[in-house]
Amino acid sequence: MTGTLDRRLHAYRPDLADIRLEQKVSAKRYTHGMEAEIKVPLAKLHPKPDHGCAIDTEALFGETLRVFDRRDGWAWVQLDADGYVGYLREHMLGDCAGAPTHLVCVPRTFVYDGADLRFPVVHALSMASRMRVTGMTETRGTTYALLGDGTAMIAAHLKPLAETTNQDAVAVAAMFLETPYLWGGRSGFGIDCSGLVQMALAMTGKHAPRDSDQQAQGLGELIDPARDGLKRGDLVFWKGHVGFLEDPHTLLHASGGTMSVTREPLQVAIERIAKLYGHPTAYRRP
Repeated sequence: MTGTLDRRLHAYRPDLADIRLEQKVSAKRYTHGMEAEIKVPLAKLHPKPDHGCAIDTEALFGETLRVFDRRDGWAWVQLDADGYVGYLREHMLGDCAGAPTHLVCVPRTFVYDGADLRFPVVHALSMASRMRVTGMTETRGTTYALLGDGTAMIAAHLKPLAETTNQDAVAVAAMFLETPYLWGGRSGFGIDCSGLVQMALAMTGKHAPRDSDQQAQGLGELIDPARDGLKRGDLVFWKGHVGFLEDPHTLLHASGGTMSVTREPLQVAIERIAKLYGHPTAYRRP
């Protein structure tokens, strides 16, 4: 039975499993897990507790998750945002401290040690990091958002959660142009093809699975270019790759070819990628 479950989305091991899988998998023990929150700017999620293995994805500051096990400095978790399961370093976690009020709405920004851009930078954060703003203040004409620990951020780099819907996902994706390509990346510091799609849709209030194969299976509706045409916002899938259409002839994607988020003519991309991975496998309209 366990062989039919995707390990990326189901937390189970021979010794321990998510209690929600009790009727589906066999394990020595089942657990509800404990709620926790990411307390570092970026947490890398590994398929096993080993720094030597490639990352699967990343979790952003303020994102919540469920912790099933803590051992040898590692935590075995499942992210609430997209259900991804994996291992991250235990020190990256903290207790949940209440609902966030704002999201970072630019690819990258800074947290300062007070409401002044001349103050030391505490850390840098990616788009979609979740923040709890306690107030606003102004310094030399710039408005700052105040955080509960006394730090501050540029207010224009944040949006209230309620205002992150009804945006253009392609316009969000275009904000990442020239961002380095990173396998498993899901942030403004490095991002992969499916991470770009997931991020852009999330910032417009739409849920998307994490990986391109998952997105190709059920994100939006399958379309036939010959019958339905192509338009801005459509997704083009290859085996192991995905990108947005900026218009019927232009692809915007995190490219392993340029090692950055880039745009290129769709037909040029099709011909280039075909030499390595074949032709597009699907077109979908999210």
